[in-house]
Amino acid sequence: MTVLSPFARHAAFATLAMASVLEPVHAGPATYTIDPMHTYPSFEADHFGGLSTWRGKFDRTQGKITLDRRAGTGTVDITVDTSSADFGLDKMNEAARGPELFDVAKYPKATYKGRLTAFVNGAPTKVTGELNLHGITRPLDLTINTFKCMPHPMFKREFCGADAYATFKRDDFGMDSGKSYGFNMDVVLRIQVEALIDDTSSRDKVALAQPQH
Repeated sequence: MTVLSPFARHAAFATLAMASVLEPVHAGPATYTIDPMHTYPSFEADHFGGLSTWRGKFDRTQGKITLDRRAGTGTVDITVDTSSADFGLDKMNEAARGPELFDVAKYPKATYKGRLTAFVNGAPTKVTGELNLHGITRPLDLTINTFKCMPHPMFKREFCGADAYATFKRDDFGMDSGKSYGFNMDVVLRIQVEALIDDTSSRDKVALAQPQH
């Protein structure tokens, strides 16, 4: 049996300790809370069959995102306050809250729930999900244009951001105001979102870890 000298034992322990530090962190799912100050779903809708395009956004949004880049999985759960629709015109905002459009007295919330899919190099490129709007739920998939995660310079925690879009027909959700006047029912939905990781102890689990190929 070989007996190691005290120096050799110390070197061996130091090597093992260094190896444990350098061992990659095991990736796993983490949860992120949407930052309402940097998340504004916006929309584009036709006015009089191509005469012009109305644009607006929702000012109040909340939700959660889960993400596991190594596994290529994740979820999205977003709730929008429909009374916060903002067209940049007070009278239009008032009309949008009424029964002809969002009817916020009956349907104060819109929700989107889905799964992050089609990961490329650890980043999702699509969301497969369902939109609940005006009391009706229908499938709606989002295409993710950009996706990025990085350490937050102030909070010293990881945060992620994305830009996504989809197109749907508003009359599929019972919102057909203007259809008899020739309004196109297509609506372009765009979502800019930023979300901060919930648990600082799990910050290395997901986006800061390199995905496996």
